[in-house]
Formats: sequence, structure tokens, C-alpha cells
Amino acid sequence: MAESKGVMVYGEIAEGKLASITTELLGGGRRLADESKEELLCILIGDQVGEAPQQAIASGADKVYTAEDPLLKEYQTDSYVAVMEQAVKDLSPRILLLGQTSVGRDLAPRLAFRLGASLSTDCLELSIDPDTKLLQQTRSVFGGNARAIFASESLPQIVTVRQKAMSPLEPDKSKKGEITPIKVELDPAKIRTKVIETVKEEVEGIKLEDAEAIVTGGRGIGGPEGFKQLEELAKALKGAVGASRPPCDNGWVPDTLQVGLTGKIVTPELYIAVALSGASQHLAGCSGAKNIIAINKDPEANIFKEARFGVVGDWKQLLPAFTEKVKELLAG
Repeated sequence: MAESKGVMVYGEIAEGKLASITTELLGGGRRLADESKEELLCILIGDQVGEAPQQAIASGADKVYTAEDPLLKEYQTDSYVAVMEQAVKDLSPRILLLGQTSVGRDLAPRLAFRLGASLSTDCLELSIDPDTKLLQQTRSVFGGNARAIFASESLPQIVTVRQKAMSPLEPDKSKKGEITPIKVELDPAKIRTKVIETVKEEVEGIKLEDAEAIVTGGRGIGGPEGFKQLEELAKALKGAVGASRPPCDNGWVPDTLQVGLTGKIVTPELYIAVALSGASQHLAGCSGAKNIIAINKDPEANIFKEARFGVVGDWKQLLPAFTEKVKELLAG
């Protein structure tokens, strides 16, 4: 490969537009590129990328590379890894950022292996070391109980970044940039899988991973009826409802609401934990929240160690009054 330089973002496209994780990565990547005095690149792959390249430039990219082919209509490991491998070898970025999404978690390790590079997954913070100029990669370890900083001398330095860990820039439609198509040469015989059917998850309201406010219930909620009260507070906050693993295992709420190590990783501005103990497996999914408020009748519950604010008491008595006060404040 040529001399490595620049920060590259692998951009995901959702319904013809940049996915929210991509705008977040472009915001964080812009900062890293400025610190390194290098360019910010973005690569977009699909059947038709539409207006996404212009959106990427408005969101901070200096150069956008597009790979379009009918075989790239749906994400498939074989085809996307092949395109990314060739693109990275040709463009030689020093840093490659991907989202900690279903696509990023599948693509990043395979790509790192093919390139002989290292990989740090689920990063929470990124920065450039002023002395070594290497990427400092901060991620959770020991089930979310601690954070560690990693660095790698192998290039490119590849990381996946947790959703909401970075902030997108305010779009600047006047920003100029280059859009360059990449020649795609794919052998259909080497694509070992095919998409038979796509089933979209029916979601009412805001998706859990996109919500700025989340109200999460634990085992202490007692049953599905209790979650209706949580929904009322979440609705008032224009947020979403989450759950720890026991309510999901008991069938009180769908598994798609589970927050934790084996569920979804969320990083909202506000996380209200109701009647849950704060096990490490759950905290691994919500420790990135900006503000945690805990409500639990057990003053020794572990969740209070992580919470910025805590209320000791019966949630059945506290939550209705709290919800009414929130409605009153927001109405005023």
C-alpha cells in the first residue's frame, strides 16, 4: 500500500440517506482529521447511493468514494469485505472508523484480518496522541466496570465506535468536496450467501438505540402492567422504554427492549433505571449514558454507584408523582 494518511469513515446508508451512526462518525472523524492535519474520507457502498455522498460532505467529509453495483444492494459479508479490502489498499487511510452496528461488527473483524491490522471494538472515545500520533482508543472492559485505552502501531488503525459516542456536526450544505466512483469488480460465484427475505421490525415511536431519554425497568417492576407506567413517563420525555434481562426472559416485554451485554448498547442523554439492581451485565449496556437516575427501594443496590441522582423508595409511589411533575414542567 502507499503511504498511509487520512481518516476514513465507512458510511452506512438507511433508506437512501446516511444512517445516524455515519453522521456521528463523520463528526468524530472530522475532529481526528483536524488534529492530525489530514483529510477526512468517507466510503459509501450500495446499489444506488443517491444523495448520500452530498450529505457526507455536508457532514464533514473532504472526499467521498462510492462503490455501486447491483450485487451490493443488500449487505453481504463476501461482497462488502471484498470491496472494502480493495478500497483500503488503494486509498491507504491511517485510521478507519466503523459503527458498532450489526454491519460494523460483522465487517470490521474480517476486514482487519485480511489487512493484517488490529481492531478495537465498541470504542467510547478516540483521540490522537500528540507524541506518537497514534490513535488512542478508549473502550469498556470487565463488563463495563472499567475503561482501558489501547493503541496500535499496525496500519490502518481500525475501530468500531458505539452509537451516540460521537456527536455529528451541524450540516453545512455549502461545503465543497470531491465525489469519486470506485470501480467494482465482483465475481457472483464468490458470494456464498444471498438475502432471501428482509423483515423490518415494527417499532412504535422512537427506536431504543436512537432515543435521547430511556426509562428502563428491572425485575422489581413485577410484571407487564408495571411497564405501562414506564411507557407513560417515556412518552412524556419523548423517549423510549427499555428493560433489563429478567423482564425479557419472563415475557413481560419483547426481547428487543433488552439493554445490556447481551442486549442493546445505548448512550442516551438521560437514563432512568427503575427497580433494577445494576448488575454488571446490564451496566455494560447503559454505562455510556450522560445522566443516570436510579429509583430503587434497596439503598445498597449497585445501580446507585453508577447513578448521578438516586431516589430510595417504592417506584409504585414515586413514579406517578415524578411523571406528573415531568409533564407539568414540560407543559410550562
